[in-house]
Amino acid sequence: MGNFGIWVLTICLLFQSGYGFYLPGSYPHKYVVGDPLSVKVNSLTSIDTEMPFSYYSLPFCKPAEGVKDSAENLGELLMGDRIENSPYRFKMYANESDIFLCQSDKLSPDNFKLLKERIDEMYQVNLILDNLPAIRYTKKDGFMLRWTGYPVGVKVQDVYYVFNHLKFKVLVHKYDETNVARVMGTGDAAEVIPTMGNEGSDLPGYMVVGFEMVPCSVMHNVNLVKNLKMYEKYPSQIKCDSTTVSMPIKEGEPIVFTYEVAFEESDIKWPSRWDAYLKMEGSKVHWFSILNSLMVITFLAGIVLVIFLRTVRRDLTRYEELDKEAQAQMNEELSGWKLVVGDVFRAPSNPALLCIMVGDGVQILGMAVVTILFAALGFMSPASRGTLLTGMLFFYMILGIAAGYVSVRLWRTIGCGDHKGWVSVAWRAACFFPDSSGNSSSKVPILAVSAWCWNSTFRYPFH
Repeated sequence: MGNFGIWVLTICLLFQSGYGFYLPGSYPHKYVVGDPLSVKVNSLTSIDTEMPFSYYSLPFCKPAEGVKDSAENLGELLMGDRIENSPYRFKMYANESDIFLCQSDKLSPDNFKLLKERIDEMYQVNLILDNLPAIRYTKKDGFMLRWTGYPVGVKVQDVYYVFNHLKFKVLVHKYDETNVARVMGTGDAAEVIPTMGNEGSDLPGYMVVGFEMVPCSVMHNVNLVKNLKMYEKYPSQIKCDSTTVSMPIKEGEPIVFTYEVAFEESDIKWPSRWDAYLKMEGSKVHWFSILNSLMVITFLAGIVLVIFLRTVRRDLTRYEELDKEAQAQMNEELSGWKLVVGDVFRAPSNPALLCIMVGDGVQILGMAVVTILFAALGFMSPASRGTLLTGMLFFYMILGIAAGYVSVRLWRTIGCGDHKGWVSVAWRAACFFPDSSGNSSSKVPILAVSAWCWNSTFRYPFH
């Protein structure tokens, strides 16, 4: 008993000496006025095609320090996400307007053709600030719709226009509380959750709770920016009107990119900053309808199952009481499924394949159930990109043990306890479905070669 108490005390001390963590995976970052904010870019995506491309595959401005990849997990790589740094730079609570970003090189025939293709395919530019995707608001039929990202350009009367000016609005929430644990609503953990931030984090600061933007197509005077450097002020005032476009793309001519940023204090608190993304068009989940449908299906299936079991049990009992002669006389009177009653419990023609598919079915079902459970508990929130797919792959591999057990157990049941062949069944159960995403030894090379040929971010990196 004394040793048990010592072990319990040791475990408690270990937990007490560790740091707590916030389930969604994104930790709050507190900024003071003047702290730098860096905007990141993700892959170009389209609602028309499934092939993502790198942001810098188009003639956009590049950061002065060079393009650098952000840390990515396996799920992000498989989904085609490529998060990189961008030339957009902000300072906390410092409003800036008419900022010159860069002037691209003259559009070559290839770049001109590529821009037109991306506009025709409705590709979107995805920006990220403090792990929040940029939101764009549009009005349709009197309703305000939310979208992530903005289109590369638009086609109007056979003329292609590009959005070369971005109007950013950063929503921030001021916190006078210096302890991040209380900011997150976990005051009991105030002593175990460390404060992240820059030096001077003991002072009250701001947290980013929203990132909005308005893309505009503005005609710039190329002659005015010849001697300008990045982040210098544009010589004239820029009027951003999202309802009009005025910057057509032409072969052999450069594109001038500018931006502006404004900060606005908001009542939204940090734990609620993802609520705006959950209210987007198409993201609503009708949980009541889903539960109602599941209850109705379960109830009807239960009724059918009870009736079926009672009928089968009564018929089997009656057949067992009949002798062979009486049953032979009744064969002519049998109809329906009772004609095949003798074949119901016979051994399958290919028992190994049946065992393998049942085992892999248990594996996939278990993966789905466990993944949904962890997602419901908050371990796989949208704040942590790629976690859902990474978790699915991890659970699928772990549940391979269950697949092997179920396959071998069913094999022994069919074989009446015979131990022969169980190793072959277990091995084939592990190799029958290579992974939960459906990639097989024949599909992977085809997909990889296709992605490399199209220069898509779906290709598997080797660095």
